[in-house]
Amino acid sequence: MVDTRQDGDSLILTIPAGGIDPAQLAAPPQTLPAGGISTLQVKAPAGWKWGTVDAAFLAGLLRRLRGEEPDAPDIQVQGVPHDLAKLLELARSAPTPAEAKPRPGLRKRLGKASLAQWYESKAMMALIGEVVRRLPRLFTGRAMVRRNEVMDVIAESSTNALIIVAIVNLLMGAILAFVGAVQLKAFGAGLYVADLVGIASVRELAPVMTAIVLAGRTGASFAARIATMQGNEEIDALTTLGVPPEEFLVLPRVVALSLLMPLLYVYACALSLIGGLVVAISMLDITATAYMVETQAAIKSANFYIGGLKSLVFGAMVALIGCRCGLRAGRSAADVGQATTAAVVNAIVAIIAVDALFAVCANALGI
Repeated sequence: MVDTRQDGDSLILTIPAGGIDPAQLAAPPQTLPAGGISTLQVKAPAGWKWGTVDAAFLAGLLRRLRGEEPDAPDIQVQGVPHDLAKLLELARSAPTPAEAKPRPGLRKRLGKASLAQWYESKAMMALIGEVVRRLPRLFTGRAMVRRNEVMDVIAESSTNALIIVAIVNLLMGAILAFVGAVQLKAFGAGLYVADLVGIASVRELAPVMTAIVLAGRTGASFAARIATMQGNEEIDALTTLGVPPEEFLVLPRVVALSLLMPLLYVYACALSLIGGLVVAISMLDITATAYMVETQAAIKSANFYIGGLKSLVFGAMVALIGCRCGLRAGRSAADVGQATTAAVVNAIVAIIAVDALFAVCANALGI
């Protein structure tokens, strides 16, 4: 145990040869003076090597000696190395557990989250309004948009994504056909696998899976690029020069992805049907001609209209969410990663939610 002795306005602290017991960190010596201490003299054994336990003990002791009064004078520490004295000053400036703010309750946290979501929804609606308002300027050639920027967005959103879109939709069509073949083969209705794959792919899976792929690829790229520009203060420079970021950065990306998504949707539908065809021919006793004829009879034009409209809406959503997450990002490198993650997560959730809304509306209209 450490030994404390008061000498006038000084408190002499003697550290035993065995050192300070870590258990004393939570309970410093109880025989401490009520006040009037201006100096703490520390006497340690010869060749003593100071450690973190000693520093923590001294910091707690100094806090108890100083008391809870905010205007109490600082206590000078003597007999410790210069580096340890600086460390003690830093430890003494840290807030005590009593000074730490309590964690807000569940109701307050829910309220803050709701307000934050409300403000973010208003900002997103404002961005959508700006994009719609500036569309005529783009189509009349008066928008502040670089042609090379538009071509880069088109290449990133279409040709560079063809391979991954093909793989995903080809496998999804094959999976649908495999599951349907296993179940329908027992009833002798294997031909109706073509109906299952055709309607599910054209109406639901092709637009949804293509949009999710682009959300993880193109939407994340939009967010990362704009967030990096935000960190480099390039967006502030554009605003200073009188170039609206919504027109220069957001508008070409939204228009390009909205126009390219229907084309990718048609491409995805073809790959899904091919995947189903391969599995159906290999597992069922049907020909390619019979499969294609049944597919053509099953798929109505309304299914293509719904799927095409979905792809158009999903493309605009992915671009808008990616750009919005990039524009609201902070200026650090970590904020770029957070913006990218938020763009992917928010886009996927929005795609599923809007797809469910389409399903409800289509059912209500009897389509």
